[in-house]
Amino acid sequence: MKKIMLLGSGELGKEFVIAVKRLGQYVVAVDSYNDAPAQQVADEREVINMLDGAELDRIVAKHKPDLIVPEIEAIRTERFFDYEQQGITVVPSAKAANFTMNRKAIRDLAAKELGLKTAKYEYANSFEELKKAVEIVGIPCVVKPLMSSSGKGQSVIKTEADIQKAWDYAQAGKRGDYTEVIAEAFVKFNSEITLLTVTQKNGNTLFCPPIGHRQERGDYQESWQPAEIKAEHLKEAQMMADKVTKALTGAGLWGVEFFLADDGVYFSELSPRPHDTGMVTLAGTQNLSEFELHARAVLGFPIAEITLERVGASSVILAHKEGINPSFSGLENAMNNKQSDVRLFGKPVTRPYRRMAVALAYDVPGSDVNAVKERAMKISAMVTVHSV
Repeated sequence: MKKIMLLGSGELGKEFVIAVKRLGQYVVAVDSYNDAPAQQVADEREVINMLDGAELDRIVAKHKPDLIVPEIEAIRTERFFDYEQQGITVVPSAKAANFTMNRKAIRDLAAKELGLKTAKYEYANSFEELKKAVEIVGIPCVVKPLMSSSGKGQSVIKTEADIQKAWDYAQAGKRGDYTEVIAEAFVKFNSEITLLTVTQKNGNTLFCPPIGHRQERGDYQESWQPAEIKAEHLKEAQMMADKVTKALTGAGLWGVEFFLADDGVYFSELSPRPHDTGMVTLAGTQNLSEFELHARAVLGFPIAEITLERVGASSVILAHKEGINPSFSGLENAMNNKQSDVRLFGKPVTRPYRRMAVALAYDVPGSDVNAVKERAMKISAMVTVHSV
């Protein structure tokens, strides 16, 4: 049995904890607030500010974990290198966690070192620099803080008048005091996919069937599997995912995002952990969900194959106001649908656009994925989140 310290205890962490508990492991779930979803199913919990390096050091020394598994990006990840020196396995690696929490590091690795095709981009550390960056990449373009997550601080510049608004919005959504932003040329893409990629300690790199997704405010709203993609484009995406995960090192599941355009595949972003769009795998679309795959990979258990078992879709259920003690209406109607499910995350606090639950729908292989997607959206619309 291994002792696992999970840093970040949201809905993705909760499913990961369930997966590793089924494999007989011991979990300490850490988050910045008490009773976070993963803490509800873990063996122990800690509530700290994970951006405080001294606090991180304290709980690592206290619990002496065998593995540290980050679930979020808002962590003082530079401490991970020291933990690796202490003999603790950081998942997938300290290098991966540090590179992927900073859009600058991961974009430069992909574009400059590995030669992957990406959108044209420039960095800016002030409003004046952003104006120059926009001149270079062109309008329209996307502006993102280099350190943020779930779409925070992200906006689209459509006219010159939007530049100031984009800078201000990025500063409001940035993590900590890291002010630098990236301006990306707008790729005229036809669709976006997530390619869940599994690196193993002793085994080949494996790829899940591609997942399509739709975003609003930089955050996913629906996902479906399998996504439509040309065979040559899928091969290109798999090659890129293999290159970048090998460069970052370590074992685990990665969410690698791509744009699919007329002129091929563009690398977009990467997360070294289960991906929110991968919640569709909870609908039984694969022989192993993304969380079961992550659990096996980080523990060093073999994964013989990944197979598509169903067509599936997920649709998020959002809160619409700030509050506490959430409750849900419409669950009876939502659950009175065949080939479907609803998962409540157990978050104790609501705020506008916060994901509180997800609706899932599925059908036999070869079914119309768009029909399954529409069914998932219909089911999620039946559920309303209330809070006081």
